[in-house]
Amino acid sequence: MQDSSDLKDLGGATGKDAAPTGTQTLLRGLGVVQAVASGARDLKEIARLIGTTRSTTHRLASCLVEERYLRVLPQVGYLLGPKLIELGFQAREELPLAMLARPFLDELSALTGDTVHLAVRDGDEVLYLHKNPGRNGPEMRSRVGHRMPLARTGIGKALLLDSPQSEWQRLYDISVPEVARNPQWPAHQEQTWEQVRERMHEYVKGGYAFDLEDNEPSIRCVAAPIRDASKRIVAGISIASTVPYMPLEKMAELVPVIKEVAARLSAELGG
Repeated sequence: MQDSSDLKDLGGATGKDAAPTGTQTLLRGLGVVQAVASGARDLKEIARLIGTTRSTTHRLASCLVEERYLRVLPQVGYLLGPKLIELGFQAREELPLAMLARPFLDELSALTGDTVHLAVRDGDEVLYLHKNPGRNGPEMRSRVGHRMPLARTGIGKALLLDSPQSEWQRLYDISVPEVARNPQWPAHQEQTWEQVRERMHEYVKGGYAFDLEDNEPSIRCVAAPIRDASKRIVAGISIASTVPYMPLEKMAELVPVIKEVAARLSAELGG
C-alpha cells in the first residue's frame, strides 16, 4: 500500500492541474474504478480512458487491488472488487426508509399474498426501492430500481396527494401516449384528464390511491403515502395484483389495511 506521499506524487502525472493534487488523485482513482466498471480489463485500456500514463495507472490500480476495491484475475484482467459489493449492500441497508419499511411490507405480504412495493418520487417518475413478489397470479414486471410514470401508477398517485392540481395535470399530460391509444395495448381505454382529476380529488379526501389498470391492462393496486416528521409525503407503499386476484371489493377492503400500515410506518419516521 502506498503511503500518503506516494499517492500525492500521482497527482502531477498529467497536465490537468485544475484540481488540488490530493483531489486530482482521488478523482483518478475513482476514474480507474469507473473504467473497470465500464468493461476495461487491462492497464492500457484503463489508462486510455482516464488519460494517465501506464505507470501511474498501474500504481493506482495496485492500490485499489490491495484495498479490495478491484481484483485482478489471470486471463481476465481487472474486475470490480469485493469491497464495492460490501459497500453497495451497506449503502442500500443504511437507507433508513428501506430498512424501516421491510417488516411492514412483509406484514402486508403475509396478510394478502399479493405483490407489495415501496417507492419514492424521482423527478416525474416512481422509483421502486423494495418489492415483495406475490403468491397470487403471475410475477409483476416491476423490480427494485425500476421506474414508472407517477401519474399512471397507484403508488405514484399516492405520492402526489399533496401536490396541486396543476402538477397532476402536467404529469398526466406527459404520460399520455402520443397516439390515441397505447401502442403496447391498443385495446386499452385511456383515462381522460377529467376522469383522472375526479379520481385524484377522491383519493386526496380518502388518503389512498388506486391503479385501476391505468398503467397496464389487468394490473390493479391499492396505495398509500408515507409521511415524515414534517408530515411531508416521502414515499408510498402499494399492494398489487392481477384483476382476478384484485376485484374492486377487495380493493375497498384493503384501503383501511394499507392506510393503517402506512400510518405505523410514518410514525417510525416521526410522521
